Amino acid sequence: MKQLVDLYRKVVVQLATPYSTGTGFCLPGHQLIVTSDHIVRDNREVIVEGFCIDRQLIRVLYSDPAYDLAFLEMPTLSGEIPDVSLGQADDFSQGLPMLALGHPFGNPYSAKEGVLIQFPYTQGDIDYFQHDAAAEAVNNGGPVVNASGQIIGVNTFASWEEGKSGLAIPVRYLREAIASYESGNGQIGGRCFNCGGVVFDPDMDIVACPHCGVAIELPSNAPVYEPEGVSKSIETLLEENGYAVALSRIGPNNWEVREGSARIDISYYEKTGLIVGDAYLCSLPPDPSKSLYEYLLKQNYQTQGLAFSVKGQDIVLSLLIYDRYLNADTAARLFKHLFERADYYDNILVEQYGAYWKADAGPAK
Repeated sequence: MKQLVDLYRKVVVQLATPYSTGTGFCLPGHQLIVTSDHIVRDNREVIVEGFCIDRQLIRVLYSDPAYDLAFLEMPTLSGEIPDVSLGQADDFSQGLPMLALGHPFGNPYSAKEGVLIQFPYTQGDIDYFQHDAAAEAVNNGGPVVNASGQIIGVNTFASWEEGKSGLAIPVRYLREAIASYESGNGQIGGRCFNCGGVVFDPDMDIVACPHCGVAIELPSNAPVYEPEGVSKSIETLLEENGYAVALSRIGPNNWEVREGSARIDISYYEKTGLIVGDAYLCSLPPDPSKSLYEYLLKQNYQTQGLAFSVKGQDIVLSLLIYDRYLNADTAARLFKHLFERADYYDNILVEQYGAYWKADAGPAK
């Protein structure tokens, strides 16, 4: 299966909206990215990033809530993506080997082997298949492939209560959805959840299904996201520091930006009122020196409101603010300090103390 893991590394992508994060995968032959509808629902645009895709906003083209499938436009590529194939039929026998793939935001590309547990696993009018290659829910929208490398399904649900099993929508539904979308010759559209009719919206003004009259939610009539309260204040700070806010939103009250070589995650916890900025710097070397730890401890007394910690192999520089203390002048100064110090410390830790750059997980050159 290792060859398949390597092949799909360029195919699988990470997706984010202001409401959720998840996984998708590219089908270059159809010029589409496939994902689960529940990940991108209520959004006109979605953030995408991958091994051959620099972070960018792309449009949602088709929504199918009945099959929990959605299609996004192919983004601008920075590398070549292999054209993988779809399975021809629902050929699911007990114990069939399979591989579930995902790439959630903020986490590495992942692959998990497993086997078929049950088919069909019927819910309503849909026949899913159940497997034990389940990963976290943020891998929903990722492909499930067989030993030949063909896509046989799309992960749609992960359960941690039943032995870490997952449900996937079989490939025949994906084939049907692609055919429905392509019948619209590139127009934005979707399937009515009530009657199953396919609707296209060339004028971007359809709010009711023309087949049955029930209200319909198409990507073209999704409301434009508008932050409120503390979230709006945080986004204002990001804008003032020169960051593209629309490209930083990775789920509810979460943002991710880059400053030089450092990745900075910002989270707001409404229940506690705590705003946390975590700058993920370089990685510890396999055998960290005593001087590296001494440097981190010493800097904790000199960083003016910032603190170093180690999470796994990651060196993290953190800022904590309570929302009741959030005002424009103080917050702007503290966040700017975090952004500047993140890139500064990253360079020092690599060049002087032998830490590893995140990009290559090896010694600095």
